[in-house]
Amino acid sequence: MKEQHKALVDKMDAQIEKTRAEVTKLKANAKEAQADARIELQKQIDELDAKRAQAEERLDELKKAGDDAWEDLKSGAETAWKSLAESVTTASQRFG
Repeated sequence: MKEQHKALVDKMDAQIEKTRAEVTKLKANAKEAQADARIELQKQIDELDAKRAQAEERLDELKKAGDDAWEDLKSGAETAWKSLAESVTTASQRFG
């Protein structure tokens, strides 16, 4: 695995772990929230879980990709991560 390929995989692994921690925090907040807020927060959590799953799929594709193919997958993985990161930031600011 090329150094750039490995660096991207390692970076995305770390970011996904950070996202898991943020979602866990949001889930704890949802348990304490009032009914209306809890419903909205659960919608956000469900959206984050879906985006995290998509980012993890892209990461798995990157991990399995050969040195020649990973460049082609890099853009999709970065786009999935960016969408997830933005959603986590928004949810954390709103409900964190």
